[in-house]
Amino acid sequence: MKVFVTGGAGYIGSVVIEELLTAGHKVAVFDNLKSGHRAALPEDVDFHEGDILDGESLYRWLKQAQVDAVMHLAGEIVVSESFRDPGLHFKVNVTGGVELLEAMKRTGVTRIVFSSTAGVYGDPSVAVITEETPKHPLSPYGLSKLQFEQILEWYGRIHGFKHVSLRYFNACGATKKNGEDRHNETHLIPILIEAAMGKRAGIKLYGTDYWTPDGTCIRDYVHVSDIARAHVAVLAALDGLKAPAYNLGTGEGHSNREVIATVERVSGRKVSVEEAERRPGDPAVLVASAKKIEEELGWKPEVVELENMVRSAWKWRQAHPNGYGE
Repeated sequence: MKVFVTGGAGYIGSVVIEELLTAGHKVAVFDNLKSGHRAALPEDVDFHEGDILDGESLYRWLKQAQVDAVMHLAGEIVVSESFRDPGLHFKVNVTGGVELLEAMKRTGVTRIVFSSTAGVYGDPSVAVITEETPKHPLSPYGLSKLQFEQILEWYGRIHGFKHVSLRYFNACGATKKNGEDRHNETHLIPILIEAAMGKRAGIKLYGTDYWTPDGTCIRDYVHVSDIARAHVAVLAALDGLKAPAYNLGTGEGHSNREVIATVERVSGRKVSVEEAERRPGDPAVLVASAKKIEEELGWKPEVVELENMVRSAWKWRQAHPNGYGE
């Protein structure tokens, strides 16, 4: 197939494109480079710099690219920023998503794989989250993702769209070619790596009074290459799938203190940690059950140990001390 990838120059998007090309697909990339990097993409890739809110631009490039399917990874993703500017998240993640769907409808493209989030579940009362766990987002970010999932269902019913939402838990790690390098980093592992490299003085540990064993948040970390493999698997089976969404995780949780200790062990360097108040929108525990996608598509994570995930991120950053160098 030829696949139109929005947000393809971003962290996860660039690795998804690696997997698509390895699987023999062709790609066209649409990205505004707000948090992505042109250098993360092959030089000869069909690339257009544009904004997801520009429906006419989306229509023109979809029509020109003549694609078979869309993978939608573009969006605002920072939970804390969604509390400061909820309008931006609803505008980009909901309105921008609708602009994309309308452009797809105009060009006759009816297959879409959507980059969703574990944030749709909020702070569930279960130890392991299934796709049927009630959804009560705690942030404008999580709500914006859930709203677009619901919009996809209506486009499926009314316009015949084939769609699947992939609910990532905590993406991490790197491939040999691509890693995590944002202009304004907010994710724990890359922040810790920057601190270990001396690029920042230390880190803030938000919340040490949760009900968890060591008082810090627990998250399910999943390697970015495993997330990318899931996209390719879903794309291949999309026309026959009935499930609207799948969780992507390992089923194992790691606390923030465990992550700090792992980065220190992998890097061989101590990181300065300042304890701070909880942030709004941070649930105590988010751990995934990915049994549904394993049973239906045979996907399961290949990288399951946190230390191996961190090691891949550390190796990439050592090879790219200035990230993509832009």
